[in-house]
Amino acid sequence: MTLDIGTRLRAVREARGLSQRELASRAGLTNGTISMIEQNKTSPSVASLKSLLDALPMPLSDFFADVEERSAPKYFYAPDEFTELSPQEAGFGDGAARVSLRQLGNASSHTIQMLHEVYPPGADTGPEMLRHAGEEAGVVIAGIVEVTVADQVRVLNPGDGYLFDSNLPHRFRNIGAGDCVIVSACTPPTF
Repeated sequence: MTLDIGTRLRAVREARGLSQRELASRAGLTNGTISMIEQNKTSPSVASLKSLLDALPMPLSDFFADVEERSAPKYFYAPDEFTELSPQEAGFGDGAARVSLRQLGNASSHTIQMLHEVYPPGADTGPEMLRHAGEEAGVVIAGIVEVTVADQVRVLNPGDGYLFDSNLPHRFRNIGAGDCVIVSACTPPTF
């Protein structure tokens, strides 16, 4: 799924009755930054977009939610049916643009959010630490990743995992020479 971030952000902001100035103040950004994002002239990192959505408030999973209606429950998903929550297909910029965070199904309809994450060499979640309600856990499938949670930093290899309170500041960064692949879950779906 490809999404026009600027148009979507403007629609969500306006639906909540906020001006660009009010959203900028809540998110700790400038009014000009909000304007540039809404015009698709600049792209936020994953962490910056998360800060903007926290100011609305809206989980990242809802921002990218598939609004398509289904007559029958859907239990199985092919790879092309995952929803891309990350910069790779959404058009964000620089280093974060290479991260792929693919969500299984519509997390806003469930109590768990499952992600298939791919971090190419040097890619990370952005310079700002992420924070959101809930807990998250994951297992490294391939490659290596440096994970920072609060004041702890650890390099994880294939087979290693993590589990932490997502309210703690955290960040993921591939410090290896190849892609890092992680399968993760967040509950409730607040990312």
